[in-house]
Amino acid sequence: MTQQVPSTEPELAGVRNFRDVGGLPTVDGRRVRPGVLFRSGHLAHATQEDADFLASLGLHTIFDFRNAADQRLEGPDVELPGVRNVNLPLSDPADGAEFWKMVRDGDLDQLRGILADGRAAARMVTSYRMIVTQRTGEHSRVLHALAEDSVPALMHCAAGKDRAGISIAVTLLAVGVERDAIVADYLESNAKHRRYRVRRSGSPDTAYTPEVMDLLSPLFDARAEYLQAAFDSIEDRWGGFDAYFADGLGLAPETRERLRARLLD
Repeated sequence: MTQQVPSTEPELAGVRNFRDVGGLPTVDGRRVRPGVLFRSGHLAHATQEDADFLASLGLHTIFDFRNAADQRLEGPDVELPGVRNVNLPLSDPADGAEFWKMVRDGDLDQLRGILADGRAAARMVTSYRMIVTQRTGEHSRVLHALAEDSVPALMHCAAGKDRAGISIAVTLLAVGVERDAIVADYLESNAKHRRYRVRRSGSPDTAYTPEVMDLLSPLFDARAEYLQAAFDSIEDRWGGFDAYFADGLGLAPETRERLRARLLD
């Protein structure tokens, strides 16, 4: 009989894509412990009620994977009393700055030029591959921190989908969560109430037409092919996940065991 895990997903007014990853099954029959690992979009627009709820979770650490450009656009996270905030950018603010400016401000012809004919999805695949292969130091720091004392923890980026999605996936892989369960949790970011609110310049009748939104959708969707590209890159670079954790992230077997003790029932 499957154990029912209590939901810890309130209707937060100013924080998108919040959820507890507790309850996800591991390959050896265990589950992620509820109340120890959360994920969300940024906390910059959290209301007082949102902040009160987040404070009630007893968080030790918030990992913010946004870069300086993201923080200028959305603002800093709200401060939660007694919670450590760790900013570990998983993308360079200069990387793609012109691209994202075009996404926000470009007209239809410009968007077609940078996004049509599969270019948007290809960009996302490339981004996922780069984050998982080039940001090993940041992922190593997160996993070592979780193994030592940094739980309960919340991981977020801007939308809580890509950078946070990869980091959550890496963490879950490290403790042996089933691959299908990791992908299913990642795809939860597609729910209407979770999705990032796209900001575009101009009037609504031209900035958010059906064609514009169709062009933009690969950037703001959670697609299994994106996460699979990250997994494939790990296999290609290190030959497997155990080698990735040992050689790529410098995670000793005893550290992974402490991580399991922290995160699993």
